[in-house]
This record gives sequence, structure tokens and C-alpha cells, in this order.
Amino acid sequence: MSDYSTGDTDNTTPEVLMGYNFPALIFGILLIIIITGGNVLVCVSVYLEKALKTTTNYFIVSLAFADLLLAVLVLPLFVYTQFQGGVWSLNMVLCDGLMTMDVMLCTASIFNLCAISVDRFIAVSIPLTYNRKHVDQRQMVLLSATWLLALAVASPVMFGINDVPQRDPNDCKLEDNNYVVYSSVCSFFIPCPIMLLLYIGMFRGLRRWEESRKAKLKTSIEVCRKLQNEAVKANSLTCGQSPGPVVSGTIPGPLPMPLPRIIERDLAQTRLEEMEPEHPYPRQYRENSIPAVSYHNQHRKKRAKINGRERKAMRVLPVVVGCFLLCWTPFFVVHTTRAICVTCDIPAGLMNIVTWLGYVNSALNPIIYTVFNTEFRKFFKKVLHGCCRHGFSLCRG
Repeated sequence: MSDYSTGDTDNTTPEVLMGYNFPALIFGILLIIIITGGNVLVCVSVYLEKALKTTTNYFIVSLAFADLLLAVLVLPLFVYTQFQGGVWSLNMVLCDGLMTMDVMLCTASIFNLCAISVDRFIAVSIPLTYNRKHVDQRQMVLLSATWLLALAVASPVMFGINDVPQRDPNDCKLEDNNYVVYSSVCSFFIPCPIMLLLYIGMFRGLRRWEESRKAKLKTSIEVCRKLQNEAVKANSLTCGQSPGPVVSGTIPGPLPMPLPRIIERDLAQTRLEEMEPEHPYPRQYRENSIPAVSYHNQHRKKRAKINGRERKAMRVLPVVVGCFLLCWTPFFVVHTTRAICVTCDIPAGLMNIVTWLGYVNSALNPIIYTVFNTEFRKFFKKVLHGCCRHGFSLCRG
């Protein structure tokens, strides 16, 4: 969505324009390497690791693919133009192709994030009908719509909207200010509020689901304890023994018999998710367990469940969205202001900064996954460790 002009070119001497910008070249090459390497790792990790083959991660692969195409198709020409001092020295047909890819890939990134938020909202709102094992028809429609809509937003550039009279061949940018406003509204100012509203609804639903799950778990434990106490009391009376003290219905305290395995699993899952230092039930019921009653197994199959891996993925996504908004909001605000207010004096340096900031976002997502997602982090460490070890062995050889 960038334009590669240096601002008011009429007041700038050719010597300044043609001055080579080596810091931009070095930073641009490093950025391309980081974006390419990080997003390739994301795609390969989901392809190779079974633990990462989730529907959410397929959407993340689509997002990584958009960032990867940006690094391969857009950034090299952008960096070259910045190195030339902001002057476009190539063919204008290539400039239009570059503008098309820039608009489409930036829009695809936003629409992919929006599609993820729609998918997560469905997973929390109607979990019984949500398919977690593989991409179903509804998710394929979302993924396809993401790219088709992005192509539709960028298509006017392909069809010649940039072909205006007296076009400056040294300035590669979107020439139609009305199209700049239109593309910014379609690509950013409409989908972002929708995405934020969906995430707010998703986390409210997730919080209600967690509270309901914990309440049901507590009720199940108390019912089991009550039944076990009655069984022990009846057994003591049958054997002619005096009944022992009846255990209260509260969760802490010893139990006469182990809990059903289904409840033990829920308790263990709760402990792992919340990182509690101790189990909320006695040790003897962790070491000795009895099979769950068939009714519980049938009930578990019918019960809507959001597993721990999905919840971890949901916690990563707001960080991804937050970084995206932080990086791209300044660009779209400045970009749209420049198109609406033609007489406003927006420094070329500010335009360059917000453009670079937007492109930096494509390098941040793999870093976010590495920091916040355990499965991605393990795979990245394994790959990097293997590469370092292989490189060290080559050096020794």
C-alpha cells in the first residue's frame, strides 16, 4: 500500500535524489532475510509437525504466505527504490504491477487476520459444530474469500487506474486519490473494527465457558464424594463396624475412594492450564483411579470442548493483531490523510517511516509465535539447533 515517492520532488535537486541510501539498502536486505526465513519456518512447521496441524494454524500459514510473497515480490523493488534515493528508475508497467501486489498482499494480511477472528468466534460460539481436526468447507470458503477479496481491492490498479495524463515516470505511487481512500477503507478501516469486535465477543464467550467448566467440575467432585461417603457408611454398617466420620462436600480433604478418571483428567488439565503449584485433590486419587462410568463417557463425547492448545492459540492471536495495528495504523492514517488533504504538508520522511514500519510487521509474526506458542518454539529451536550443528560439522570438516 506504499508509494515510493520522496515527497515534493520539484524542490529537490537531482543530485540529492540520486544519492545512494546505503542504510536503507542494508536494513532492507536484513528485513527481507528475516521475513523470508521466519515465515518459511512457520509454513514448514505446520506442514511437518502433527501438533501444529490445527485449523487456526492453517489460517496462520495463509497469513505467513502473504508476508512471504511481500518479501519476495514487493520488498526487493521497494528497497531498490529507497536505495536510489526514492526515485523510480524502472518501467512504469512494472510499477503498476508492484502497486497491485503491494495493495493485494497488505489487504490479504488484514483479511487473513479478520478470517482468523471469524473462525475463532465460531469455535467459541458454536463449538459443537466446529471442526477442529481438518479444514472443512466453511473454513475453505473463508480462506478463499480472503484472497479473492484482496485481489478485488487491488484489481483497479491492474485495469489501468494509475494511467493518468502527465504521470511522473520517476515517481511510483498510486495516482488516484479517490482509489487511495477506497482501498484504505476496504483494506483497513472496515475490517479492523469488525475484527476487534469479534475478538471481544470471543474472549467473553471463552471466559463464560471456563467459568461453566470449573463450576461443573466442582459439582462433579462433590457429587462423587457424597456417593463415596454413603457407600463407605453403608459398607461399615453391613460389616458391623461403626461408621467413620463423613467427609464434607467441600473439595479439600481426604476421600475414601478414587475419583472417576474423567474427573481426574479435567482436574489435571485445569492444573496444567492455570499452573497451580498443587493438585486440588489428594495424592491417592492421582495414583489410583477407577474407570469412569459409561454415562460420563457418553456425556463427554457430546459435551462441547475447547482444548488447551486452542486456548493457547487464542492467547497468541491478540498479540498478532495488536502488533499489526501498531505497525499499520500510522501508515493508513498518514496515507489516507495525504489523499484527502492534497494541500497538507506531510513530510517525506514521515511517509518513509510509516511505510517501513508497516513492512516490519511481516517480520514480527514468526517472532511472536516463537515467544508465545510452545509448539512453534520447540520446532524453531529444533530446526535452528540442527542447522547450527550441521554448520559446525561442515566447518570442522
